Amino acid sequence: MPLANRVKELRAAKGLNQQELGALVGASRQTVSLIERGDYNPTLKLCIQLCHALGTTLDALFWEEETP
Repeated sequence: MPLANRVKELRAAKGLNQQELGALVGASRQTVSLIERGDYNPTLKLCIQLCHALGTTLDALFWEEETP
């Protein structure tokens, strides 16, 4: 099942660009972009760092999308 997320939405709400969020979590702007598009499934460690940076919980930030 694909992994869906609210990274872009919450990043924008915090007033951060992809580069700034990447710097907060130790990832590149390209990695943040790939995560937001759903083209990259981050490690658990990176997921937790994103949650801390965005002020949310893991289950609120990431979930599995059901496929038909």
